[in-house]
Amino acid sequence: MDIRLGKAGRGLNGEACVPPDKSISHRSAILGAMAKGRTAAAPFLLSDDCLSTLSCLRSLGVEVELDGCELAIEGRGPDGWSEPAGILDAGNSATTMRLLCGALAGRPLACVIDGDASLRRRPMGRIVSPLRAMGADISGMDDDTRPPLTVRGGRLEGIEHRMEVDSAQVKSALLLAGLQARGETRIVGGRSSRDHTERMLLLMGADLEFEGEDTMSIRPSALAGCKIDIPGDISSAAFLMAAAALVPGSHLRLKGVGLNPTRAGFLSALNTMGALVMESDYRETCNEPRGDLEVRSASLVGVEVESDRVPAMIDEVPLLAVLGCAARGVTVVRGAGELRVKESDRIAAICGELRKMGAEIKELPDGFAVSGPAELRGAVVDSHGDHRIAMALAVAALCAEGDTVISGWECVNISFPGFGQTLRHLVSGS
Repeated sequence: MDIRLGKAGRGLNGEACVPPDKSISHRSAILGAMAKGRTAAAPFLLSDDCLSTLSCLRSLGVEVELDGCELAIEGRGPDGWSEPAGILDAGNSATTMRLLCGALAGRPLACVIDGDASLRRRPMGRIVSPLRAMGADISGMDDDTRPPLTVRGGRLEGIEHRMEVDSAQVKSALLLAGLQARGETRIVGGRSSRDHTERMLLLMGADLEFEGEDTMSIRPSALAGCKIDIPGDISSAAFLMAAAALVPGSHLRLKGVGLNPTRAGFLSALNTMGALVMESDYRETCNEPRGDLEVRSASLVGVEVESDRVPAMIDEVPLLAVLGCAARGVTVVRGAGELRVKESDRIAAICGELRKMGAEIKELPDGFAVSGPAELRGAVVDSHGDHRIAMALAVAALCAEGDTVISGWECVNISFPGFGQTLRHLVSGS
């Protein structure tokens, strides 16, 4: 499916709804299924990825109810899971696959988890190796580094694992396995990646402790079902905020957006570039901070983003390339090599597609350098089947002369169903 977008004739004005947080939606379902008692989570994100998680849980015998965007799970603990009759289909969702592998590693079940062509290219050796060290039997393709994965869980032993990749999904898989292991599981590193799993585990009563700034330990413990109020997804909000910062005459308000510090790096980068961003009504509910955001258009300047700042804005890095096209000077991102193994090679994808629109952008091994301001022009561009690339290109289209056609637009349903309609509504003001 293609979408055609033209240059915004007026600013983005008004108040927009931001989809519920995708990461927290996934975790509310999986941890709710591992807990005992009822877990109620709302509003739950009705995106393709999150629905894949629910489908997998139902196949494992978990009682899942979805009434509109209200999720209810009657948890019986991981002992209540049953062997599925067929393959667990994670769709496009690496979160589903990696977290379920951690949860299933401690269960005496045989399960095969597979996904679409994009997911089959994602690296899974990073969870296979430590879960095997704990005693799980996991195998896959390409020397057990690619899906489909076969998991034969059983008795686990706690280990100490030093994180080689700053990945919240790897960290989460080990935490879920550690809940079911004998003894203590220690994870060294990874504390700068998003911490939604840790926050939710504490909310549900897990025996989880933090040591210093870089180590955490989890011991076997039972989770208790609870109520989870899911904030708006800051990664989805970022695309609307970038559009408002770029299009002259914009004044955009977003309410109830998650402001978890491990996810708020893009806000810091926007402020450094000179965007006018205001936060208000800051509060913490269900262990997750949130608040309202207000963004106005502004003249931007280039920024340098080093590797230590990347984990807190990993999903928004392609947007920095778009912002850099309009900013005075050079915008440089380094230390973002993890983007090469996402749904697409996001570094190659955003650099290649923005060049079609007239951007002066250089691809680096672990990032890019873009010079601005550039006069973008409409072009036929490709989403590469990646929702973040598709939405970043849509923001660029609002600043380009002439129409831009984005192919593979349907992939935005992975995280932000209705994103195109939301953009058009804000531009039209109707």
